[in-house]
Amino acid sequence: RSHIENITIVLDELFQRSKMTMDKIDIIGVTYGPGLIGSLLIGLQCAKTISLVTGKPLIPVHHIAGHIYANNLEKRLSFPLIALVVSGGHTDLIYMKEDYSFKRIGSTLDDAVGEAYDKVAKICHLDYPGGPKVDKLSKLGKDTYDLPMPLDDDSYNFSFSGIKSAVVNLVHNEEQRGNPIRIEDMCKSFQDRVVHVIVKKTMKAIQKYGVKNLLLAGGVAANSYLREKLSEATSLENINFRYPRIEYCTDNAAMIGAAAYYAYQKGIIGNLEQNAVAVDSLYNEK
Repeated sequence: RSHIENITIVLDELFQRSKMTMDKIDIIGVTYGPGLIGSLLIGLQCAKTISLVTGKPLIPVHHIAGHIYANNLEKRLSFPLIALVVSGGHTDLIYMKEDYSFKRIGSTLDDAVGEAYDKVAKICHLDYPGGPKVDKLSKLGKDTYDLPMPLDDDSYNFSFSGIKSAVVNLVHNEEQRGNPIRIEDMCKSFQDRVVHVIVKKTMKAIQKYGVKNLLLAGGVAANSYLREKLSEATSLENINFRYPRIEYCTDNAAMIGAAAYYAYQKGIIGNLEQNAVAVDSLYNEK
């Protein structure tokens, strides 16, 4: 309902602030999925209407492709590359040999890393969104809690349900005993293990595929500790590491436009029958 009430207001403000007119726009890029179907439908219907009225091509963009191409807003992507996509719904390692070529080489088997961060924040009585708060508080704490290492194996896959459950159980048991939780230490213990495994598997993927370029993408790309540890690891191996500015890590329209441009170059063009989807795969998989 809020999207319906505000989308035309947003469009008016867009043209006023950018000092652009519709005739200066060549294509209409729009997120078709995955995500919450209600909001996707409103944005897609708006884009299809503009395409119908103006005759300009409609370019459907996968949400995760948008996050990856947020890295292209300030500097051109260099290929081949590994993209580490970390968000509330995704934890994926993706190999790209060229624009719009996505090969998933590893993924979470259960919870996404962003979901785990938010759950840990909630059980520690931190406000939503909890991820940034866990990141901030971890800088004040020490690794004192004995938490399991999440799927520290030879695969490129991830699993965060175990460490998430371990935090929930530990906090519950301590509260039952009347022992206060040292929030900063809990955040530090949790984040150290999660980031360690993510960095380890990412560097392993870089070595296997012989690439010299790493991208960080998605909402959790704003995590300062993950950026720091990936920067350290890639600098030792002379890997070109990039991540978007903070304002481009969270969901935004600029990244969808950035992805739409290259989708259009690849001949990916939608039509007025294009529908929104809650779940969809980005990857070139059989």
